[in-house]
Formats: sequence, C-alpha cells, structure tokens
Amino acid sequence: MRPIGFSTGALALGDFRRALQMLSGRRVQAVELSALRFPEVSALIEEIPSLDLTQFRFVSLHAPSQFDSGVEAALCRQMALAADRGWPVILHPDAISDFGPWRELGAAVCIENMDKRKPMGRTVAELDRIFGELPDATFCFDIGHARQFDSTMTEAWAILCHFGSKLRQVHVSEVNTRSKHDPLSFASIHAFREVAHLIPVEVPLILEAQIAETEIDAEIDRAREALPDLPNAIAA
Repeated sequence: MRPIGFSTGALALGDFRRALQMLSGRRVQAVELSALRFPEVSALIEEIPSLDLTQFRFVSLHAPSQFDSGVEAALCRQMALAADRGWPVILHPDAISDFGPWRELGAAVCIENMDKRKPMGRTVAELDRIFGELPDATFCFDIGHARQFDSTMTEAWAILCHFGSKLRQVHVSEVNTRSKHDPLSFASIHAFREVAHLIPVEVPLILEAQIAETEIDAEIDRAREALPDLPNAIAA
C-alpha cells in the first residue's frame, strides 16, 4: 500500500507540533515537516531532535517557498541537518538564486514542479534546465500543480515519464485557479487516476489540502481513490 500522510503546513500553518498531534495515531505513514515561511525554519530545525516521529516511515522537510538571496547559503546549512537524517528537502526552483550551495546537498534536494503562476518549473523543458544545474537532485511531483497548468494531464504524463527515475514523493491536492490547495473533487480524482500507473506504489503521497482535523480521514480516502495501488505501477 502506498505510504500516505500530510504536510504539517496544510493542517496547521506555522504550527508543526499541532499538526503532528492531529496525525498522531491515525493511519498515516508519512509526513512533510513544513517551513514554508523563512522565519519558521530555525524553530523547526531546533526542535527536530525532540519530535516523536516514530509513527512515520517517511519524513521530508519543505524549505521556504521564498527567501532573500542573502540568507540562501545559511538556509542551505540549516537544510543540511535534515539531509543528514536522510530526509529529502523539498525546494521550489523559482526560489533559488545560487545553485552552488544547493548542489552541495546532492540527492537530498528534491525539486518540486510549479503551478501556472510561476515563471519556471512547470514543464519537462523547464524542469530539465533546473536538473541540469542540480544533476543529483530528486523530484517531488505536485500532481495538483501539473493539472492546474494543463488540465488534460498531458504535461503530467510527460513529466512522470521523463523524471520518474528521480521521483521521491508526490504532493496531492486540488489546486484551484487562485493556486490554493483544496480537498480533492470528483474531477481531480478522475484526472489523477489517468497517471496513477506511472507512480511507483512505494512512493509516498503527501496531502496538501487545507482541511479541518475532522476531514483528515476522508481526504486520505479520496487520495487513495485518486492514486490507487495499481498492479502495473512502474518500479522505481
């Protein structure tokens, strides 16, 4: 069965401890610790040693979605503490000013494809340029971003075929026209099933819908319907 879990930022923006409490004892095996805003990074990094993460088979860390170039090298050093634990560091390509410090993190850097607002990282060609700068980086496929950019799922199919060997985790939500992360709808579930066979069954799903605690189990069910454990899913 596909490992599944949530981004802490989706459940409790800026309060990773609260999000972890919400997930405690539930049928989740994966978690993404989120520091989407730069001021959140230090507190999260400092508290990692004290967090009880034994419930999770997979842990990742989402770097800030934007930051000043003057703090980039220091941020990379902070992210290295997560990399040393074997956790992928999810990174938006448009946030990068200097590829050098990120290149030093090697395969720990996990590049995410972007939504239609962004000037890069949305297509195979744009992602190719990023991976040309970070050849050892892995890939976080945001299926909601891909569908928002191309509702036919043609680009999603091309991205998975091209970068499938780098795939480390999948972000799952419905991304609306304002680029907000909503719960999965019938339409998004149907669209996601078109490429489910291209996602290896061992790759974890990280849910990003901004939902109430009472909706956690229902969103997990919707995600499993959208990306079922198919017998013909490709091997990693």
